[in-house]
Order: sequence, then structure tokens, then C-alpha cells
Amino acid sequence: MRNKKIIVVGATGKVGREILSILREENIPAQNIAAAASYRSKGSLLDYSNSKIEVSDLDDVDFASYDIAIFSAGGEVSKKYVPIATKAGCVAIDNTSYFRMDKTVPLVVPEINFSDIEKYENKKIIANPNCSTIQTVMVLKPLHDIFGLKEAVISTYQSVSGAGQKGVAELLSQTQDLLSRNSIEPHYFKKQIAFNIIPQIDVFTDSLYTKEELKMMNETKKILGIDNIEITATCARVPVFVGHAVSVFAKFHKTVDLKKAVAGIENFNGVKIMDDPKNYEYATPLDAASKNEVFVSRIRKHPTTDNAISFWCVCDNLRKGAALNAVQIAKRLFSD
Repeated sequence: MRNKKIIVVGATGKVGREILSILREENIPAQNIAAAASYRSKGSLLDYSNSKIEVSDLDDVDFASYDIAIFSAGGEVSKKYVPIATKAGCVAIDNTSYFRMDKTVPLVVPEINFSDIEKYENKKIIANPNCSTIQTVMVLKPLHDIFGLKEAVISTYQSVSGAGQKGVAELLSQTQDLLSRNSIEPHYFKKQIAFNIIPQIDVFTDSLYTKEELKMMNETKKILGIDNIEITATCARVPVFVGHAVSVFAKFHKTVDLKKAVAGIENFNGVKIMDDPKNYEYATPLDAASKNEVFVSRIRKHPTTDNAISFWCVCDNLRKGAALNAVQIAKRLFSD
């Protein structure tokens, strides 16, 4: 991948900047990296190793000049520009939800289903899953392989960085105002986020589930390749800057052996167990911040059901939950 030309679309956002950071860690030369965003960011400079990358107006980009375009600028941008990029011969890795459930587009977590790309008609577009979905399926996959997943009940506790820079700014400003005993008025979120929990991410649908919850439910089935699991999700926004946490109750077709379950999780690439209750060893968002792994804690069997297990997992939503997963896809595509 070091010799490929890569453009990051939405480079000035939280995830876009994280993508550039990970590309820098991969030692991709600055001359092979380009950045694009809306016209408002045109001409701004982004740090990249010892260089500066100038941000282009997306409307001015010639995608024929690039091998890979990583999109992280919102669904409407992807809707318009991903087809332009692929028509120009570029492979598009899309971080938004726009293409995820498209039946012609693979939805990929490299550790789980990279080979799925060959099954799909459209191999020029690869969708990156929802951040909370990624960390959840990274733990469910090894358990499913051993015991056969039947049902999952998922609750998420998602940081404000999942809502982008505006979400982070709102938590910061509200916290400062409250500590200064100033009154606050929510702007970006529907309710006060500082010192609070909001049981809504994205808009409500007619089913009374939010779009975020439906994303988790539908994407989990697509990634794991099992349509007949019973799954429900509740997604909440918490006053944490970085790092999503997920609590999962999972029921399987086979009786769960806890030692086999732990070994399966422990041996799965990209997952790390942090689970010693006696010594208060369990993963929190701070433990996962700036790290690539999904951390798993509180692994335990259901007290009355032999085929069920519960666990808690935490992940840096800007890294494995978004930017890292996209870069890993690109690396695997061009690994030869």
C-alpha cells in the first residue's frame, strides 16, 4: 500500500484526522497522501509527519489520480461522490452508513469477513460498519464459531466523539458552564449531555428503534452472515469524549463452556481480554483510548441458562471503530 495514491475525503473531521494519523503510522509517504473536504476547508493545512498536506475542495478532486479513496464526510457526500470515484477507477472505502446495507456492496471487518468481498458484484465500493457494530462482532464472531449464535441483546454507551466535533464541543462547553454555575441550553444533542445519559442516537423510526439501533441489528447479521438470529439493541450517548462501551447478552445453539468461550475470544486477532474482577481489572473507555484492540471484560455465563453468556467490550471508536478498520481494509486489498 505504500506505493498507492490515497485520498482522504472528510480529512478535517475527527475520523478523517484519525485516518491520516494511522496512515502516518503505516509509514505511507506524504507524497502519496491527499486530503479533501468541503469548500470551507479549502487551503487549510494538516500535519502529516514532517510535512503539511493542503486540503482540496472536494469538487476539484480528480479521482482518476488516486488508487484508494477513504470517505468519512457523511452519507450525502458518499452518495454523490463515491460513484464518481469508482467510475474514475478508484476503490472507495466508505465510512458512512449509505452503502452498508446495499446488497451489492460488501460490509467488511477484515478479521471476520474480508473474503466476502469476492462474493459481491460491486467490488469497487467497500462499506465500513458502524463503530459499535465493529467492536461487538469482533467478540461475537469467535463465540459464534464455537457455539452458534442464536440471540443477542445489546446495549451501547457511546462517547460524544461518535457524533463528531460538534458533539465533543457540546460536552466540553456544557461541562465548563455547569462547573461555572452558568445555565446551559442543548444545541447539538436533544438533551443536556454533560453529567447525563441520552437514550437516543440518530433519529427515531416508525418501529420506535433509532436508526443507530437498526444499524447495529442489521449490520451484525450481514457481517456474521446469519439472518436468523434474534437481535435487539438500545443505544445511548454518554458524557465520555472517546471510547464506546457495549454490554451484550448472547444466547447460543450449543451449551456454553466458559473456558472455551474465553479461549476463543483470547485467540481472536484484534481482541484483548481484560477481566480480573478480584483485582478490579476491567476495561473502561480510558483504557481503550488511542489503542487498536477491542477490550473485553465481565465475561460470565447466565446463572440459569446453560447456552448464554454476557460480556462487556470497549473500543476506541475513532480507531478500530472507524479509521483503523478502513485502513486495514485498504492494506488487505493491496497486500501483495
